[in-house]
Amino acid sequence: MNIYFHGEDFRPEPWLSALRHALSGAGIQAEVAVWEPGAPPGDYALVWAPPQRLLDEQTRLKALFNLGAGVDAITQLRFRPGLRLVRLDDAGMSAQMAEYVLHALVRHFREFDAYEAEATQGHWGFRRPRARQDWPVGILGLGVLGQRVARAVQGLDFPVRGWSRSLRRAEDLGLPGVQCHAGRDGLPAFLAASKVLVCLLPLTSETQGILNRETLGQLMPGGYLINVARGGHLVEEDLIPLIDSGHLAGATLDVFRQEPLPAGHPFWTHPKITVTPHTAARTLRDESVAQIVGKIARLERGEPIAGLVDPVKGY
Repeated sequence: MNIYFHGEDFRPEPWLSALRHALSGAGIQAEVAVWEPGAPPGDYALVWAPPQRLLDEQTRLKALFNLGAGVDAITQLRFRPGLRLVRLDDAGMSAQMAEYVLHALVRHFREFDAYEAEATQGHWGFRRPRARQDWPVGILGLGVLGQRVARAVQGLDFPVRGWSRSLRRAEDLGLPGVQCHAGRDGLPAFLAASKVLVCLLPLTSETQGILNRETLGQLMPGGYLINVARGGHLVEEDLIPLIDSGHLAGATLDVFRQEPLPAGHPFWTHPKITVTPHTAARTLRDESVAQIVGKIARLERGEPIAGLVDPVKGY
């Protein structure tokens, strides 16, 4: 068995070492190497942002394992019929994502950003406490990450709503008390009832630019945006006018259309926008490798696996 690794922004050697160790522990005999053009046929590949050439040359691959939460860098490629695309189910990312969203939510809700600014001026003062029931949190996307974030937000007693492409019952997701909305027809009511909007959607042709002047303008007055999904979800030029008009109170953004965010971009210096460098949930190597090796073992035994992605739908 040949297994290849190709990861933009990943140092290969620690991954190769961890993969060899995990395969040996599972009793799987395999050659593991970095993919190079012209490489011999492989059986599986662990990839992040692979080139089309990898798919074109490696016609014997049984499955591609994506090394991150989002698969949009792969679904834009041409897939041959029968090639399975597999995403990570979690691998430690959902806890990180929940931490990030809770930090951004609480920092804004408790006005810690304002306290921080006042502290630099030596000002000692108090602000009137806000009521959580007046700050419903809307979560765009109820996949693995969205469900974990919803539970974390509920744990702080905020009202929570969720939106997905197709209707999902809160009880089936283990999210009692979360009001679920679905589809384009359900989006306006979801937005109008949300004060804080958290984007956790996959990036597809249907969700590209979904955060725009029209949709963000439907949030409750004084709304706040937290985007931890993909930069392509946000129409960037629409955000600052909504903030400067007072309709939105601000935003925390971890993802951008161009990364790294270019020097001179207005998001860097806007006082009501918090920028982080696409770090909300990083891939954890050991957890990811253990999960992938387990799935390879099941595939070799002819057993079903979780995490299969429809390349056409994009999730």
